[in-house]
Amino acid sequence: MFSVLRDLLDHLPHLVEPADPHATDRALRLAAAVMLIEVMRADAEIRPAEREAVHHALCEQFALSVDEAVGLAELAAETAAHATDLFEFTSLIDRRLEMEQKIRIVEHMCRVAYADGTLSDPERHILWRIADLLHVPQGAYVNARMRARRALEEIQAAPEPRRP
Repeated sequence: MFSVLRDLLDHLPHLVEPADPHATDRALRLAAAVMLIEVMRADAEIRPAEREAVHHALCEQFALSVDEAVGLAELAAETAAHATDLFEFTSLIDRRLEMEQKIRIVEHMCRVAYADGTLSDPERHILWRIADLLHVPQGAYVNARMRARRALEEIQAAPEPRRP
């Protein structure tokens, strides 16, 4: 617990504008993870599928191992619990990432929101708010949301693997 808090305190001041490129990478990962966590926490109940979607997004977006993704998600949850707003996270991503990368993060957030099978109003609101703070065009946001929904539908439609 204390190591998580120490990591949190070490990272928060650097979210503004880290000087070291490695610190910038860590800050970007943490900022993206916080946004994924905020989407997961948007509705009343956090389901295992949503946690798995967060871990999968972190693994895919940042080429992390599952253990690294789980650790980052835990740190992000602690960070999000102490944050007053999302601007400190979105502003770093908005300044540092290209539009294509920002849209990919938004799509990952949509996949987290759809992981439980539905998109609640609070999830829809946080997704729109973050996409707006990242300056993702409305059409790109809607397309990312549609791709996430189609991905969920494909998973749900896939036949169950046969057991020998």
